[in-house]
Amino acid sequence: MRVWRGLWRAVSSGDGAAHGGRPRRRAWETSLSPLERVRRLLPPEKAAAVGRCAAAPQVPPQEEEKEEATAPQVSLEEAGARPGPFRAGELALAEVRRKYNATLKLLCRLAAGSVLASPRGLLPHRDIIGRLPGQMLRTSAGAPLLLRRPSLEEYVLLMPRGPTIAYPKDISAILMMMDIHPGDTVLETGSGSGAMSLFLSRAVGPKGRVISYEIRDDHHNLAKKNYRHWRAAWDIGHMEEWPDNVDFILKDVSTAAADMKSVTVDAIVLDMLNPQSALPVVHPSLKQGGVCAVYLANITQVIDLLDRIRTWKLPFLCERIIEVTYRNWLVLPAKIKNCKSSQMVETQENIEEPPQNEYEEIHIQDQAVLKESEYNESFSDDAETYCSMPYVARPSYWQDGHSAFLTKLRKFGPLLS
Repeated sequence: MRVWRGLWRAVSSGDGAAHGGRPRRRAWETSLSPLERVRRLLPPEKAAAVGRCAAAPQVPPQEEEKEEATAPQVSLEEAGARPGPFRAGELALAEVRRKYNATLKLLCRLAAGSVLASPRGLLPHRDIIGRLPGQMLRTSAGAPLLLRRPSLEEYVLLMPRGPTIAYPKDISAILMMMDIHPGDTVLETGSGSGAMSLFLSRAVGPKGRVISYEIRDDHHNLAKKNYRHWRAAWDIGHMEEWPDNVDFILKDVSTAAADMKSVTVDAIVLDMLNPQSALPVVHPSLKQGGVCAVYLANITQVIDLLDRIRTWKLPFLCERIIEVTYRNWLVLPAKIKNCKSSQMVETQENIEEPPQNEYEEIHIQDQAVLKESEYNESFSDDAETYCSMPYVARPSYWQDGHSAFLTKLRKFGPLLS
């Protein structure tokens, strides 16, 4: 160990002499500004142009105020957002911090006489009503809660479920597959809990239409209930109403051939156990060149679907079969046993120990804690210096598993002579 340390000091001293007596900076000893990072990635001629733009004279504050005054102002009413606080009947999302940097999300509908129950204590709804979203409130046990309005993705993941929902990561891929525009008509088979219906309703807009078939009565009622609750909460918290453009039909789509004759749809979503039984019924209503997206849990179901299309000679071309996977990451400041951040440890060590002639790296539980040396003062004054802190970046322990296979089918017309 002493031999290696001596060799390392000799190399460090040699490098320092080569650079004018100063030690070479290591990767963790300096932090570049965002502009400097961009300039290093560009070619020399473009990097010089970026430098000239950064050095351009700034506009005086008086002229900025004049430009802002002449710019067209967009009111909050035109934007559709209601700037007011929480109101009774609205949905509220509470975030509770837990161990290991985990967050627990609780969804509730605000009512004057109700109470929000969390693992960290109780919070009456009357304390939430009248508050602005984004505020921190304390429960009866003194734990802080962050209150805000939920997004559609969070509502879908937290709403009551019957069957397994189509997850938002898959729904976003399906919407991109079908290339839905406002004003389109979309056919959905398998309402389930209403997750896909909500996203389709927002995608087609007020001038569009979603036709959702469901064979089971309990799933049909649950999808309608979740859709109705979201629309009611949205109308309270926003100036614009959520479009009422979803028709829930309690019927087996494979027996709805008569209903499909009078309908022309721009896209089809099949979320059912045997989608091959519905394809002969729904494909005449799909416009030529339209997309039929199929949501299946097992790859054997995909094989059965493609084999049925081939044997029945249906006018569909399989363009792609994908599985959407996400990887969650965790980025946090490095900590030691006493749960203090490494920056605090650095400051304490710099006070207690005399300055050293080199950077020294200490490994504590596989986490690096750096002790600053006296060479920080030898750096030039014009260089931008930032407080460096070691961070831990690694994939999260909890990852989203497999949910479904998404198959994209394109309807084609007959071959022209």
